[in-house]
Amino acid sequence: MLIQRLILNRAAKVWRKAPGAGVPTICVGNITVGGTGKTPHTEMILRILRAQRPDAGLAVLSRGYKRKSKGFQMLTADSSAAFGGDEPVQIKRKFPDVAVAVDKNRVEGCAKLVEAGADVIVLDDAFQYKKLHADLNIVLVNYWRPIFEDSLLPFGRLRDLPSRIGDADVVIVTKCPHEMDAEEKAGWREKLGLREEQQIFFTTVDYDAAVAVWQEEADPRYNYSKTVVLFSGIADDTPLRAYLSDTYKIVDVLKFPDHHKFSRADIRTIAASVRKHPTAALLTTEKDAVRVLDCKKVDESIRKRLFAVPVRVSFVGEGEAEAFAQILARL
Repeated sequence: MLIQRLILNRAAKVWRKAPGAGVPTICVGNITVGGTGKTPHTEMILRILRAQRPDAGLAVLSRGYKRKSKGFQMLTADSSAAFGGDEPVQIKRKFPDVAVAVDKNRVEGCAKLVEAGADVIVLDDAFQYKKLHADLNIVLVNYWRPIFEDSLLPFGRLRDLPSRIGDADVVIVTKCPHEMDAEEKAGWREKLGLREEQQIFFTTVDYDAAVAVWQEEADPRYNYSKTVVLFSGIADDTPLRAYLSDTYKIVDVLKFPDHHKFSRADIRTIAASVRKHPTAALLTTEKDAVRVLDCKKVDESIRKRLFAVPVRVSFVGEGEAEAFAQILARL
């Protein structure tokens, strides 16, 4: 554990001295392993930037976790999850006007995006990338897994030292209850040990209406189903299940590992479940839908009833959304 701490401390010192990308960069990162909501927060940032700078060349750079392609790749709306990673592909399909690229080498990736006309780059999960220092570092902390009550891997879920929170310009506590009072928010600032100049915000998870994954084959009758089969390969499906249970009776839940690549056997398992529940709709997350679309043979019973539930985040409390937007506007 001591050696691990020394390595992480050294990496942090290198990161602090690293150069920038030459254009404004925003890093959306975390200190824990998964489950903080980087993708929906990246999408929120893109919406704000697009409203503030409609003519700017917006770009997103990710390493493309679990992709099969190598090196720098520019994604299109037709890119597969296997080619670009599920989350970058999801972002590209939702923001076709934004340049989305993947590259393990973030320095080279940024340089190529700038060459392609990028004016602002959002860096997905680059807080631990020691060769590049973003202009604005946003660190996400899960409300239900506070870093001050966690431990480094493998004993806990921390991938970095809790003290690294001091390198954040902005901290966002994610997946919060929809209502929080000023005293609780102040308690979070104190427990995280934030300096006066560090900004802290609080967001909660919301969901939009489910969207058919296979639009042309979808059977509209399943829009009105009161029972659902849910499957997902995400770090924590608890908020999604809680949301769906307010409207539907969940008759089956199939859980897979985070970023799971669905096999033919998995598709058969899902198809078997919907056959047992012929009137149930089939629901999943957006990033799971991206990976299911990579499967070559998907049973018709799935295609006609599969819907993805979009996730979005919103700020908890008056004035937080405006204050956060002002920080982005100052870049």
